[in-house]
Amino acid sequence: MSGAEDTEEGTRTWVTRAGGTTTTTTTGKGKGKAKEKLERVDGLLSRLGYCARGDARGFLKRRVVTRRPPGEEAEATRVTTTSEKAKASEIAVDGEALDHPDGLLVVMHKPGGLVCSHDEREGANVYELLPERWRARKPTVESVGRLDKDTTGLLLFTDDGRLNHALTSPKKDVGKWYRVKTDREIPAEAVEVFASGTLTLEGESKACRPAVCEILSPLEARLELKEGKFHQVKRMFAFFGCTVVELHRESFGSLTLASVAPNAGDIATLPLDFDF
Repeated sequence: MSGAEDTEEGTRTWVTRAGGTTTTTTTGKGKGKAKEKLERVDGLLSRLGYCARGDARGFLKRRVVTRRPPGEEAEATRVTTTSEKAKASEIAVDGEALDHPDGLLVVMHKPGGLVCSHDEREGANVYELLPERWRARKPTVESVGRLDKDTTGLLLFTDDGRLNHALTSPKKDVGKWYRVKTDREIPAEAVEVFASGTLTLEGESKACRPAVCEILSPLEARLELKEGKFHQVKRMFAFFGCTVVELHRESFGSLTLASVAPNAGDIATLPLDFDF
């Protein structure tokens, strides 16, 4: 089940997972929607994951799909033909507006033991935690970057390819905070070396960008990165002979995991123009 309501600050959106908890987030008001276009109903339902395009005719018989054109006096009428054209905002299924017709941006509290891959041969994956309808959307919902199988914490998803690229681009300069636990004492010099922008990892020709490190205890630290090299956090601490035994992403820019998805497996939706 999902829904939304207007507040003084903006829009509050939520998602409830089967067997999970409800998570909420409140954001500022959006920057406005792109101009809607007319779409065939079968294509629209297929694009948003309600049914396969070839099954649209059967879907219209099994479910109550209605169209209500703009205007206060307009009345909703039942859609009976797949070739009918409408704007997404005009269509409802069983009395509910279509699910995020302009695109999805989702935050997940990733549990350990799941891979960020669609390949079932790699084992249980993060996409299995998403609602079935989202997994059937076109374009497909993809993770924004990846977290290792044993890494937990904040993971974003979107079906908007341009947004995904923007959020993963080094030019975006978005900081991500990680909490790190190691098998041996973290040397104090790591703070200065990580901040220097001179640390070059094995197999790399370009040095890591400056990173902020806060040592919390002999075996625990927080680290902020503004890039995403392969296994970067683990390789940075390995430079000092420390093996990372626990790794958790706490935040992505201004978005903190504790504020939207505090428990492992929680998911919540965000507006596409969320200001990270």
